[in-house]
Amino acid sequence: MTKSRTPPPPDSDDAALFREAIGAVRELDAPAPPPSAPRPRPRARMAELDEVDARHAFRTGADMPTLESGDLLAYRRDSVPPRSWQRLRRGEISAQEELDLHGADARSAEALLRAFISDAHRHGLGCVRVIHGKGLHGDGAPVLKNLVDRLLRHRADVVAFHSAPPAQGGTGAVVVLLAPPKRR
Repeated sequence: MTKSRTPPPPDSDDAALFREAIGAVRELDAPAPPPSAPRPRPRARMAELDEVDARHAFRTGADMPTLESGDLLAYRRDSVPPRSWQRLRRGEISAQEELDLHGADARSAEALLRAFISDAHRHGLGCVRVIHGKGLHGDGAPVLKNLVDRLLRHRADVVAFHSAPPAQGGTGAVVVLLAPPKRR
């Protein structure tokens, strides 16, 4: 059996020798605190509010006269030849795709219409029809009809539009002539 050796207890001479060997001791400074999270970048709150106001004005049509349920929708850029405009008004250009917005609220109708027009333009369609309804069941002016009119007028890929002929929906639908897609 082996005896375990325990070290002798340190005596005061060992401690004194240690202090003498290392010399004078000074207390270290406290470590610097960790850096705080960076301050958030300033926001342009007034510009954000202006953007919200502009969107609201666009949706409500504050800058344009309000259309009634029986009014025709009509818009033509100068680049559209008179013959093409005449054919569109008569309903001689057939729509390649159709979007029905009946029952949609203004916000979802706007998103659907934007996506539909972008998709149709991207796929090279020349003419589409959008059914917005006449707005006879709402209070006051037809919301979707006015929204469709404003939105289509501001799109670069729309060159002309006109209310559909009576057999295709009349003043409750609009036939849209799209710009040809740009070649890359």
